Amino acid sequence: MINDKVLAIILGGGQGSRLYPLTETRSKPAVPIAGKYRLVDIPISNCINADIKRMYVLTQFNSASLNRHIKNTYHFSFFSSAFVDVLAAEQTPENKGWFQGTADAVRQSMHHFLRNDFEYALILSGDQLYQMDYEAMIKAHEDSSAEISIATIPVNEKDATSFGILKSDENNIITSFIEKPDASLLPDWVSDVSGKMKSQGRNYLASMGIYIFNRDLLVELMKDESTIDFGKEIIPQNIDKHKTLSYQYEGYWTDIGNIDSFFEANIGLTADIPDFDLYDRSKRIYTRARMLPTTKVAGTTLYKTVVAEGCIISAAKIEQSVIGIRSRIGNESTIINTYMMGSDHYQNLEDIMNPNINSIGIGARCFIKNAILDKNCCIGDDVRINGGPHLEPTETDSYAIKDGIIVIKKDAIIPNGFVIE
Repeated sequence: MINDKVLAIILGGGQGSRLYPLTETRSKPAVPIAGKYRLVDIPISNCINADIKRMYVLTQFNSASLNRHIKNTYHFSFFSSAFVDVLAAEQTPENKGWFQGTADAVRQSMHHFLRNDFEYALILSGDQLYQMDYEAMIKAHEDSSAEISIATIPVNEKDATSFGILKSDENNIITSFIEKPDASLLPDWVSDVSGKMKSQGRNYLASMGIYIFNRDLLVELMKDESTIDFGKEIIPQNIDKHKTLSYQYEGYWTDIGNIDSFFEANIGLTADIPDFDLYDRSKRIYTRARMLPTTKVAGTTLYKTVVAEGCIISAAKIEQSVIGIRSRIGNESTIINTYMMGSDHYQNLEDIMNPNINSIGIGARCFIKNAILDKNCCIGDDVRINGGPHLEPTETDSYAIKDGIIVIKKDAIIPNGFVIE
């Protein structure tokens, strides 16, 4: 089988500063998404759906929760060679520093990869939301006798300046590449895309940061220690030297690079027909199996809302929001355009009734809009959290404001009557 020839390498990213404060205590791949998953579940699930079951996840910051999630989630048969292993940056006699970039992360971890028998390395990002058939991409790579393949997606003129943009010939072989071109250069970078993409003004082929390398070529390229990044150095320097295929993808894809894109991706799940389809049986997203009770709702008006398992909800209204596992929302509260990540555990009834102990979840008579509530937040009664573009960027011990979105930090305690608006 073609997939037996593939080793997947999932890049966990750096410190994740653009996703701060969600990455204050966890690595970027471990950030909760869609109320019950983690970001790393997306590339891992895409691999499992393509029957690719040998995966390494590379990370170096706050990797404890990521390790725990993967250990508790991805169990394969004792008689299988399948695995998902986390490789945190480590000092060795040969490598004494942190990962300096995507290519450097792969270089420093090569001794682990080479213990496996594989022909192709599938290199993926740990912070993107999409559902791609890797098997079709690998087949296209093999059929074209390419040495490198790059997954590409058509983008519009506004977005093109933020990506690596390329052009290819009639056989989809890449002929030229430019990293984040100036808008004045774009007329020379228009590509031949489908009619559907043209109608949307998406005329430029952008690299998705998803690559396939032939094993021997990757080993050779990693010998040059001056190259530390795939997008900025490895790809531009090698498309003229090695046959490089553009594998065009036209489905939903978003790069979870900052708080704004993370928020939009989650709220987008509340649409009648979301672009990211969690209900497609052929493209399942896997995560940790939890034995949680059903969600209980009392007297609440729900509109375009996604609610995960194990919640206890007595709110007045929840609108266009994602409510994560084990969430508790009190009487007469209103939640609008909010992602509530939920809780890691339940409090017992005695603790909830004890006035000296802060209750996890949202209290009574609260109003919360345009916000992200990280795990285990304790929001008191009569709290108003009203995000929007009118708010200036702010940083405190319990919350941050970025792009007008109020992010309540993990384990934060917001007292009764507190107001952010």
